[in-house]
Amino acid sequence: MKPSVFLFSFLLILVTNHLVASAASNRVVLDIDEKELRTGTNYFILPVVRGNGGGLKLYSGRTSQCPLDVVQEPNEVNRGIPVTFTPTNPREPTIRVSSDLNIKFSGASICAQSTVWRLDGKGAASGQLFVSTGGVLGNPSGATISNWFRIEKLQGRNNNYKLVYCPRVCNTCKPVCGDLGIVIEKSGTRRLALNTGKPFQVLFKKA
Repeated sequence: MKPSVFLFSFLLILVTNHLVASAASNRVVLDIDEKELRTGTNYFILPVVRGNGGGLKLYSGRTSQCPLDVVQEPNEVNRGIPVTFTPTNPREPTIRVSSDLNIKFSGASICAQSTVWRLDGKGAASGQLFVSTGGVLGNPSGATISNWFRIEKLQGRNNNYKLVYCPRVCNTCKPVCGDLGIVIEKSGTRRLALNTGKPFQVLFKKA
């Protein structure tokens, strides 16, 4: 292959990949009623798979009562606590696929910390990274790297998504990326955690 042809092919691949990534990030997340997810609006995060737990809520932490962790309701009829989504630009009216965002429970907490989600330190015994609360709303930077999540579309499934931790708010940071899934403890508590081997497949319902 001539150098000029090779260079052209290489540039074409780069441009195509950039366009595909841009198109994906520009897609708006939809709820179960085919409506766009709106910034600051309350939604329930519900499992796609029926008969395997309900929505998400606050629950006591692993080593102490506060801060509260993000857990799944054991009964599918319980929708949990609604959340709001806030992108890096809070003036953006809709929530888009693959974009960094804060997730915050709308319900009150018995703890002094905020109900903004954050990726917590390793579990005392398992070494697992769990999703807790006490995060900071806004201020996208390396200082808030643990507070930013993303919503990704599941292939071939209408309005079904997964939650991902892989923030891009810090160019020099190297976060541990992966899907959020459910870890079931011996007590039956279903905690939201990073890289469990199976993503928590979700849909969104307006509260």
